[in-house]
Amino acid sequence: LMGLNTIETYVAWNAHARRPGEFDTDGQLDLRRFLELVAAEGMYAIVRPGPYICAEWDNGGLPGWLFTDPEVGVRRAETRFIAAVGDYFDRLLPIIRPLQIENGGPVILVQVENEYGAYGNDKEYLRVLTELTRSGGITVPLTTIDQPTDQMLSDGSLPGLHLTGSFGSRTKERLATLRAHQPTGPLMCAEFWDGWFDHWGAHHHTTAVEQSAEELDDLLAAGASVNIYMFHGGTNFGFTNGANDKGVYQPTTTSYDYDAPLSENGDLTAKFFAFRDVIARYAPVPDEIPAAAAPAPVFEAELGQSVSLWDAAPLLGDEVQSEHLQASDDLGHYSGFTLYRTPVGDGGVLAFTEVRDRAQVFLDRAPIGVMQRDHHERAITLPPTDGSSLELLVEDQGRVNYGPRIGEKKGLVGPAALAGRELLGWSVRPLRLERIDLVRDRLRAAPRSVGALSGPSFALAEFAVGTQTDLFLDTSRWGKGVAWINGFNLGRYWGRGPQHTLYIPAPAVRVGTNELIVFELHGLAKPVASFVAGLDLGHEDH
Repeated sequence: LMGLNTIETYVAWNAHARRPGEFDTDGQLDLRRFLELVAAEGMYAIVRPGPYICAEWDNGGLPGWLFTDPEVGVRRAETRFIAAVGDYFDRLLPIIRPLQIENGGPVILVQVENEYGAYGNDKEYLRVLTELTRSGGITVPLTTIDQPTDQMLSDGSLPGLHLTGSFGSRTKERLATLRAHQPTGPLMCAEFWDGWFDHWGAHHHTTAVEQSAEELDDLLAAGASVNIYMFHGGTNFGFTNGANDKGVYQPTTTSYDYDAPLSENGDLTAKFFAFRDVIARYAPVPDEIPAAAAPAPVFEAELGQSVSLWDAAPLLGDEVQSEHLQASDDLGHYSGFTLYRTPVGDGGVLAFTEVRDRAQVFLDRAPIGVMQRDHHERAITLPPTDGSSLELLVEDQGRVNYGPRIGEKKGLVGPAALAGRELLGWSVRPLRLERIDLVRDRLRAAPRSVGALSGPSFALAEFAVGTQTDLFLDTSRWGKGVAWINGFNLGRYWGRGPQHTLYIPAPAVRVGTNELIVFELHGLAKPVASFVAGLDLGHEDH
């Protein structure tokens, strides 16, 4: 449609290996099937297996379980880390190996690490990764990628690896820097940033169409190869979103629309046509242009049955007893929510070493307040009490995917203190929300609700559609939580924005009756699910 001939794909280690010893390639994780589809479309493939990928993905793709041992060395030539990467490559590379170009497959390049010059300069680490890749049967050229600065290109590369750049502006200048570090061979911008990602509580990022098209023209005029990042906006379904922390913790939104040429739901944008016009000056472009998508159905469905978190929690996991406070990672729980409980005999200031990332505080299940990492909150005052039960619902809002805080644990980081004394005797329940079907069964048996929904609670709506189609769930009047359609986790919503819709892709929708489950953390004045005609990604910064 745009004259492009190659697809780049990251491989997220933590998606394939949710637990130690696992390597799941079922369903959406079927990398072999994906690469075969690329070949069937007559395209080439570039594979970027990490082990670190960034991509605004939870923990930059590194499994949380890898760092339960604090001695593991993140992104360096440390024995335990390299052993784990070796096991990962032993599972992954046999999928890629037979699909290389020399074997008749689509794979023409494989990347070593990802923007390593922005993190470290351990050349032995890069050498070991290169050796692991080659010993796994990868024979195509190997690449690195870094922002084109002298320091990053120098630190993130090795002789024998082809250097590529990542940038979205000042193209001529950055190509010159790349050429200075690689005097011969092809030039490549392996990530041409045509937009940007969003954080909760900020604005929706866009880039000027004309400016992006001009930078793309400069790339192609220089004879450089380019990968458009992103060509198709995406969605951080489930709990896959990452976060940044450069002094302030900023979790990435569920939408990864990125202001790309194809929007989050695949619609053609003005940027698509501008880029297409630029590419047509340098390469053949097909005449075919898809028709614009029709507006999605607009309707409402009552969230008519609900179950409180307190009633649902025993379905979602067992409590673990410990004298001292434990992080959720210590319990083998690496995403979503964790419920902490302990008895308290008096009030006072409740304090933690750190809250990762958001804790709702309850006394005898009455809400007391919220502590948020992005506000640097680590303490809250409890009212005078006599023999109450203190409970904290803690949300992992996404692991840091860039910088030195990669690999950190989630949950409540202790010790915990109340009125200056360590608070002991904890019961901790990891909430296994992948088993939302168990909550669905309880919801179906619940009586019909009337009036407002008090959180934290799960609520159920049922609705029927006549055709399998994209839908857009309006979350602008909701508080904060997570939504599932027919058991598929659509991701997080939050009234603070910027995004005000959750995208529901057509394959997740059934012809006939559909089930929407919402886990609302605070409350809904009007427990109704509204479906709207298209995306609302929030206010822009002009």
